[in-house]
Amino acid sequence: MLLYILRRLIHAIPTIIGVTFISFLIIKLAPGDYLDQLKMNPQISPETIERLRKLYGLDEPLLIQYLKWLKSAIFFDLGYSFQYHAPVTQLIWERIPNTLLLSVSSALLSWFIAVPLGILAAIKENTLIDRFIRVFSYTFMSLPSFFLAFLLLWFSAETGLLPTGGARSPDYESLSLLGKIWDIILHLTVPALTLALVSLAGLTRLVRSAVLEVLDSPMMVMLKAKGVPDRVIIKHVIKNAMNPFITLLGYEIASLISGAALIEIIVGWPGMGMLILDAVLSQDLFLVMGSLYIGTIMLIVGNLFADIMLSLIDPRVREREVMA
Repeated sequence: MLLYILRRLIHAIPTIIGVTFISFLIIKLAPGDYLDQLKMNPQISPETIERLRKLYGLDEPLLIQYLKWLKSAIFFDLGYSFQYHAPVTQLIWERIPNTLLLSVSSALLSWFIAVPLGILAAIKENTLIDRFIRVFSYTFMSLPSFFLAFLLLWFSAETGLLPTGGARSPDYESLSLLGKIWDIILHLTVPALTLALVSLAGLTRLVRSAVLEVLDSPMMVMLKAKGVPDRVIIKHVIKNAMNPFITLLGYEIASLISGAALIEIIVGWPGMGMLILDAVLSQDLFLVMGSLYIGTIMLIVGNLFADIMLSLIDPRVREREVMA
């Protein structure tokens, strides 16, 4: 297992370098930068702007700038934000908990609903229950996440049942511990439910297909012929159909984190999405690069977690990887 994890981590190195270099190149090729915006301020002299450009190394060749940034990023020294006048690492660590809370909550919600629904639809194939679950899946698969977010925000605004923005109420600090937890849950409901509904629609179909494939396998026919109880058969079905789910977990984490950024912007959730948007609009080079760097690491860790779970459930995966 240690060798398996080590090989996965080694494979992640070129991914991080590729993503950050391409991002750095695109940002630098864009016209202007944050310091160019300062030229419109008559109180800032051209000499001051040039000193700042040299101070941050923006006057050096592009490749040298990237290599210096990468050297510092290895030790998580991500530079200084022009816009916020604060270290990039500090700004990111303030936002990451909110993004992780949203992503993990929506992932747990979607998986805890999708797996039972998919199994039920497969067991009740071609019945009214199966048709209802499939209609439910097709409906939410057809709805873009941003449109669903707008619908939930409209519902919240009309009914007043849920907050329509932010992560906490103005009186959050004066609430009791249970009151604080409940306040966060209320603010989390709209963005988490949006991501979960879109995600579980596709997951339910995949779970149904995987379970149907196992139910039609010769092993299941043999178990039924031997008169094995249904609860034991369902246990074998879930275990044998688990591999596709775990494989999808890595991709699901990636899509949730990337999708969370858009939903965060729409509902005003103070996470990485809002931070990246502000950084891009203000051409804050180090904040954009730092956010992308941490985001890439989060995706790699998510996929590594899925790979480890898959190798624990099916040791053949680990053996093939090590022997390759």
